[in-house]
Amino acid sequence: MKFTKDIIIGLEIHVELNTNTKLFCSCPTKGSEKPNSRVCEICLGHPGSKPVVNKKAIEYALKLALALNCKISQEIVFSRKSYFYPDMSKNYQITQYEVPLGKNGKINLKDSSIGITRVHIEEDPASLIHPKGISSSKFVLVDYNRSGNPLCEIVTEPEIDSPKEAREFMKQLITILQYLRIFVPGQNIIKADVNISIKESGYARAEIKNVSGFKEIERALEYEIERQKQLIHGNKKLKQETRAWLPEKGITQLLRTKETEEDYGYIIDPDLVPFEINNELINKLKKELPELPEQKVKKYTEKYKIAKDDAFVISSELKLTELFENIIKKIDPILASKWIRRELIRVLNYNKIELSDFKINETHFIDLLKSIQDKKITEKTAQGLLEKLIEKDFDVNAFVKKENLLIISDSNIIEKYCKEAISENQKVVDDYKKGNENSINFLVGQVMRKSKGKTDAREVKELLKRLIK
Repeated sequence: MKFTKDIIIGLEIHVELNTNTKLFCSCPTKGSEKPNSRVCEICLGHPGSKPVVNKKAIEYALKLALALNCKISQEIVFSRKSYFYPDMSKNYQITQYEVPLGKNGKINLKDSSIGITRVHIEEDPASLIHPKGISSSKFVLVDYNRSGNPLCEIVTEPEIDSPKEAREFMKQLITILQYLRIFVPGQNIIKADVNISIKESGYARAEIKNVSGFKEIERALEYEIERQKQLIHGNKKLKQETRAWLPEKGITQLLRTKETEEDYGYIIDPDLVPFEINNELINKLKKELPELPEQKVKKYTEKYKIAKDDAFVISSELKLTELFENIIKKIDPILASKWIRRELIRVLNYNKIELSDFKINETHFIDLLKSIQDKKITEKTAQGLLEKLIEKDFDVNAFVKKENLLIISDSNIIEKYCKEAISENQKVVDDYKKGNENSINFLVGQVMRKSKGKTDAREVKELLKRLIK
């Protein structure tokens, strides 16, 4: 491949699949956190132990490969990736090398498309604990509880050209994983090895190992790009190397010069015979696939006529998608999309509430939107109610009645407020008559104040214009 871009980024993402047991044994993937308590002869690689593949892990990985538009291989072949390191007690990792589960896929982002080179399954190594940090510890502790957990690795084409696009890719991938219900954020692990090279260095590649979370991936890339540029401007020659990301310091640190795939001495695993992936299984899994984010955007814009940006934001979060699709059974989709996309997210951001922690009584939220739809309350009143509803659940209809928040529908009262605003602000009126269209908004604000926010701003604006003429 001939590179022409200033920045070339490729990702190797490792996703822990949400199975109950490990990839090749019956040890639980969750449970006791006491070090080395969830292990057996198989995941520790004792002599004579025989691995047996987890069927559910295979199905989950196949669903992901199908969702990523991959070409599925006709058989599953496992290999041994040999290396001497304490995180794999048998001195090799069971993975797929020669024949990946899926290849030649893609993920469509908002304004671009990123190719997927391969999707394959492998076992997770153990956890290494450096008591005083990776550069200062005199010894390393090993916890094999994680060893053998099922991982699905997704390798992208080197087509990502900015840290921002890498973050967008990761966010979209996590969304797809949630839609498929094969991964639970906060419960299952997702990490990425980030490969980055820049044109000025002649594309000497640095690999940053085990970066967690799409925000940290963006930070690591931004730092590494700047580090490489500074070295080049200082007439230093870059070489291929592997680095670690230290999030607390916001820097990358050299681990070793980069080894090649040939260094691992891959061989077909003699304990795991190849087996066929038949069309019956593929067709079964295809039928089980849910509507994915890209399909949701198409449906929301074409069927419900909502704005594409709103559709993209809502479909990018499974929780928002589920909320939206429940609400539109009773509420106009355009109104629902506007309030979820703008007002709900505004209130969550203001209160620093993550979507993963967000809870709301759907019945009361529907009551709130129905009150707007039926013009029983103003949008300003509804904004205040939503802010309260996020903090504490309550009966919206009862609260509106108790606090006398119903919209003022008496045209005589509204006209009275408008005339008062005009007579009290003659200079603003004169400015409006001279062509300053924005002046009318000040008068609208005065009427809203007089009515305690219980008048419709659009109706007030039109009435003011008629009265001033």
